[in-house]
Amino acid sequence: MPEPQLNLFAAELTPSVDTAAALPKRRLHVGNHILEFTLRRSNRRSIGFIIDDDGLRVTAPRWVTVGDIDNAIREKQHWILTKLAERRERSARTRPAAMQWIDGATLSYLGSPLTLRLRALQDKVIRLDEAAAELIVCLPADSTAQQLKDRVQAWLQVEARRVFGERLPLYAARLGASYRSYTLSSATRQWGSCTADGRIRLNWRLIHFSLPLIDYVVAHELSHLREMNHGPQFWATVQSIFPEFEAARKMLRQQAPATLPPC
Repeated sequence: MPEPQLNLFAAELTPSVDTAAALPKRRLHVGNHILEFTLRRSNRRSIGFIIDDDGLRVTAPRWVTVGDIDNAIREKQHWILTKLAERRERSARTRPAAMQWIDGATLSYLGSPLTLRLRALQDKVIRLDEAAAELIVCLPADSTAQQLKDRVQAWLQVEARRVFGERLPLYAARLGASYRSYTLSSATRQWGSCTADGRIRLNWRLIHFSLPLIDYVVAHELSHLREMNHGPQFWATVQSIFPEFEAARKMLRQQAPATLPPC
């Protein structure tokens, strides 16, 4: 049986810990449109509608029939279609341009711009020049853009492992708790997760962000060792070890993984 875990990114988007991706998609003809949505049953008293990155999510009481749910969607179709269109437009505006993996390209590292400097050498050395804010990458002269990308992302993942490995023990000590293990994640829709037995996963692409945002995710996941939910006591736990969490949380909400340079 799979271990329960909490999804930070999904929880930041909606008040539910459940993820829409785990629910089957349904389809409904609405006027000239075919509307896809996920249906979740709950103990709530009315039918609710949520528009998020997964599209339309409908939450309905267990006693409501599918026919009644379809009728409710048709009644709300103008609002639903308008909000879905707005979401698509906003996503298109925030989608980053494809990064050019060439000498002189820039990327973000710990919240600051870093310029790539390619050197046509055989030794395959990669070195950070902090004073010049440059990442020196040595590769054979005939190397491709994909090889440069792979080399830089491998370095970023090493850095992520180092930084996370420093921050986790610091905040675990503040919490007075211990975690079982931590691994890097390449998820496209979440920054981190924590299982009930203390296994923590952190998205390596957090290394693009400043240290306070990384610390917030670390504190968030560690706090799940005390509270496996997102209730008031959970947020009080986060605040106890990371008092500035509200500002960091707000900033992180604006930084979905999809807004980063494509993997």
